[in-house]
Amino acid sequence: MEKNKTTQTSISIDDYISVIKDETMRKDSFSLTQLIKKQTGLEPKMWGPSIVGFGSHHYKYESGREGDSPNIAFSPRASSIAIYLSGNFDDRETLLQKFGKYKSDKGCVHIKTLAEIDKDVLKKMIANHIKHIKELYPDR
Repeated sequence: MEKNKTTQTSISIDDYISVIKDETMRKDSFSLTQLIKKQTGLEPKMWGPSIVGFGSHHYKYESGREGDSPNIAFSPRASSIAIYLSGNFDDRETLLQKFGKYKSDKGCVHIKTLAEIDKDVLKKMIANHIKHIKELYPDR
């Protein structure tokens, strides 16, 4: 079976974020790291070369593919910050209506800056997402 590309690494979070060229994205990435850490009580770790993850769980799909994944994560990208949130946590759509400026796909919410979103709504989304993950993967 193929090895997962995204695994936890020993890369320094601060070193990774410090080299982000866009000043706003760099500052927002440091702030988001602190916000998620405070909200979850989990220490940030790098996953692969560009994902800041918090906690972990082991998954196994019906196909037999399995591995470890962060409980919650984000990744500063070229034009946005991708926040990895389940598409199925409680009140997702209601919270997104109050969230602010974002784009969404199945497993990510993309934001340009923290200034364009409601951080209290983000905290509720994080709490609901973590609750959902713990229900799906109770062993962690």
